[in-house]
Order: sequence, then C-alpha cells, then structure tokens
Amino acid sequence: MIQRYAIRTFKLTVLAGASAVLLAACERPLDVDLRGGFGDGFTTADAATGPLAPRPAPDNRGVISYPNYQVAVARQGDTLADVANRIGTDVSSLSRYNGIDPTITLRKDEIIALPTRVAEPSPATGASGTGPISTAAVDIQTLAGGAINRSPASAGVQTSTLPPAETVARSNPQKQTGVEPVRHRVERGETAYTIARLYAVPVATLAEWNGLGADFSVREGQFLLIPVGQQSAPPRNATVPASATAQTTLPGAGSPTPTPPSAAKPLPPVDAKPVPATAPAAAKPVADVGKTTQPTSSARMISPVQGSIIRAYSKGKNEGINIKGNAGAAVKAADGGTVAAITQSAEGVPIIVIRHPDNLLTVYANVSDVSVAKGDNVSKGASIAKLRGGDDSFVHFEVRKGFDSVDPAPYLN
Repeated sequence: MIQRYAIRTFKLTVLAGASAVLLAACERPLDVDLRGGFGDGFTTADAATGPLAPRPAPDNRGVISYPNYQVAVARQGDTLADVANRIGTDVSSLSRYNGIDPTITLRKDEIIALPTRVAEPSPATGASGTGPISTAAVDIQTLAGGAINRSPASAGVQTSTLPPAETVARSNPQKQTGVEPVRHRVERGETAYTIARLYAVPVATLAEWNGLGADFSVREGQFLLIPVGQQSAPPRNATVPASATAQTTLPGAGSPTPTPPSAAKPLPPVDAKPVPATAPAAAKPVADVGKTTQPTSSARMISPVQGSIIRAYSKGKNEGINIKGNAGAAVKAADGGTVAAITQSAEGVPIIVIRHPDNLLTVYANVSDVSVAKGDNVSKGASIAKLRGGDDSFVHFEVRKGFDSVDPAPYLN
C-alpha cells in the first residue's frame, strides 16, 4: 500500500509540474518541448537547441547495427511480418519483444528492437562498411607516421608508395562511425514529452529518430532511440581581433614610468589648510521595545482543504504537499486568480492550475468534480473541485514561482 501511494504521488508531481509548464503557451507559441518559462522565469529552451546528429542510415534491409544492440527501421506499409522476412528473423519473437501485433501496419521509420542479432550490415546489404557502427575510426596514417618519427635515426626505415586513396575507398568503403544512442523502453504513464524532457532533447527530434506519429504517441514496452549530440571540432587557429593586436605593446614601450621623488627635487608643499570638521551624525532614535513588531511574512494563501499534511514538500521528489481530507470535501482556491489550465493525469484524474499576481501559480491535483472552467476568475476560498473518495481523498497542492516549485508552507496562513 505504501509503495503504491508513493508511486501515485510521484506521478501526480510530474504531471502537475508538466501542466504548469504548459501554461507558457498562453503567452507565446506552443512549447511542445515543455521547456518554456513564465515571463522572466528559468528556462532550458536554449539547451534544447544544440545541434543533434541525424539518425544513422540503415542498410537495404532496414537494419541499424551498434556494438550492443541492433534495430530495424520499418518502411511505409510494413507489418512486423514484412520486417521479419526482410531481415531474416522470427516474427513471433519480434512481436513478443516489442509488444506489437504482427498484423498491424507500422509507421514509416518506426524503430523495431531486435531480440537477437542478425547478419551484420555489409556492402552486400547496402551498408558503407562491414559490421556495427563504431566510434571514430583510427587514423592509421597518423599512427604509422608517429611510429616512424619515434624510431631511432640509425634504424633504416623503408617506405613504399601506397595506392591512391580512391582505389582503397572503392575496395574498402568507409565504415559508419558515431555514438551508440541510449535505447529507452517506455514505461506505463510515460509520454514522448516526459521522455524528451528526461534526456533533455527536443521532442520533435525524438519523433524523427523513432518515426513517431503527429500526436507523438508512444506505447508501453516500446523501444526508443535517444538522439545524440553532434560534436564539431574546435577551430585549429583562433583569430585574434585587430583591436587586440593594436593594443599590444612591447616591454618598455608602454606608458612612461613616473619619476620617484628624490633629495634633488623636493616634494611639493603640503596644503596646510585645516580640514573642516564634519558635524556629528544625528543619533538614531532608540526603538520602542514595548511595541509589538509585525514579522515579515509571505503568507497570503489559505489551505485548499482542511486536514493534515501527509507528505511534506521535498524539492525534486515531491514538488508540493499532500493534504489529507474528508472524501467529497470542497477543494478551495488558495488565493484569488484566474484558472489558467485544466488538464488530467494518465488515469484521467483532473489537475487545475490557477495563475495569481506576482508570477505565482498554484496547482491542485488528484481532485474530482471540477466546478470551474479555464479562464474563470476565482476568489480566495472559492470552491473549485472536490476530494476523491477512499484512500485517494487527498489533494496534491503546489505553489510555483515562475518555472520552479517552491515550498507552499510560507505562503499558507
């Protein structure tokens, strides 16, 4: 029971956070990668725009081979049986391993994981080399040249003319090189958005690599290749700006060194004028310790339900607090604001997001019987939903300042 409760709470935290992030679309184009901020809030949008390598080209059979696994790329109109026949493997094992009905039509470029290795790609199957894709190839010419340079001068090194590079390339084509991508298996409740966010890659690129549909839908048990970054070598010679060159001077040719004082040239006379005395600063009045001072506090909200906190805020683990209450009790708006979004979890449980002044958002998850609509203005304490029944009669409540979640405790009266 405790484990099931913890898993449900984690899912609510992730989904509630994702719902809040979707609000970036209210003021700018739809942020399909879930990386938009709120106004001046923190955003990782720039991190997702780094260059990513294209997916390696498969051979004529549709096979992409890596040292640790192989995958097949489906063609337009393929079924799993077509893929199995083309690569020479058993269709039933492909079906069990990928959780796909052998008779359904696959999407173009859909990735099919192979449970066992098939014949390696080769020039005979349309590949540029034989064997799996490997890391960057070793430069034999550089290694050989280094060995010759390190040999004793007395050793007679004999060399011979090598055949032209074009002849070698035709007889032994260049083998594909690259980084082996992570192969992710989709778990229950995951979406293309959450997976893209997990690996910090754009969801559109994830879809391109794996042949996902326009709705980016994935299924439980599906294997996805995670796009890898495209690395480029730094320039060999850095260009020095002309302005920097102009300002560079040789030693001793810079600004003149001041002449130190000496006995031959006395110091200038000292100004004997008295310095006017400054008036003493007025003494600050002593605070009246008899008065009660008002402590500074950000408390401005009310608890959405009357009950006990059964799980406290923990950054990165529980992005809000869970408040236990009576089944069917009213869930109230913690502060006045505008209903910014109403969405739902994978199980169909509603999630409500309310926008408040000062760049604040409140999130209410694990509720039922929603009584407000998107765009409604709600007042502090207004009923917006009800608590679910049974063991689920708690509300997952979050306060977010901009993009980040914050501890709700200081905001509650």
